[in-house]
Amino acid sequence: MATAQKKALGGTGAGHKAIEGTLDRPLLEFDLNAEREKLHQDEAWGQPTGRSSRTLVKHADLRIVLIGMKANTQMHEHMAAGRISVQTLSGHIRLQLPDQAVDLPAGHLLALDQCVPHDVEALEESEFLLTLSWPPRPTIQGRKSRPHKKVRHDKK
Repeated sequence: MATAQKKALGGTGAGHKAIEGTLDRPLLEFDLNAEREKLHQDEAWGQPTGRSSRTLVKHADLRIVLIGMKANTQMHEHMAAGRISVQTLSGHIRLQLPDQAVDLPAGHLLALDQCVPHDVEALEESEFLLTLSWPPRPTIQGRKSRPHKKVRHDKK
């Protein structure tokens, strides 16, 4: 669990209300091994879909999601509005793209442009990080540009 989440939750129950405001802090740190273990404890892991996920970071322009899939399970065709990266932490997954299949065993990373349809298949029990990004907003929140100082060049 994120350090920020631990402090905010005080070790109590989870759920969207309990973690609200903890996924978009300026600094988040994770023990990915501990997060991966928690995926297998989630109720979703026991469901017929054979997968579980935990959103680790949730900003307006960035999401990082840890996903676990049981062997021989699949996420049917979908696409993301933003660019994505998929980094396999353990196991072996395959992404089926419109024109090719891409194997991603543990330790491999794939970057995919926006709006590319794809399926995800777990060839063995697997965990991977999904990073989604969207174009930045016209102005960056929390930063105001400083007025430019007028420089005087006096002629002598």
